[in-house]
Amino acid sequence: MQESVIYRSIQREAEERAEARKQRKIALNFLRDGLSVEAVARGTGLSIEEVQQLYQQISESSRK
Repeated sequence: MQESVIYRSIQREAEERAEARKQRKIALNFLRDGLSVEAVARGTGLSIEEVQQLYQQISESSRK
């Protein structure tokens, strides 16, 4: 019984991480298409701070 609870917890955590990666990928695509940080945050459910960090990553990588 205990193993089942632990397994479900680990599985849930993995699914949450996968969903977060998916949302960040979508946000990056939106940002590259020129959407505002605020619009991307609303559309993806990510926080403004997370989207701003992604925007900075795009800006830094385009300068290289």
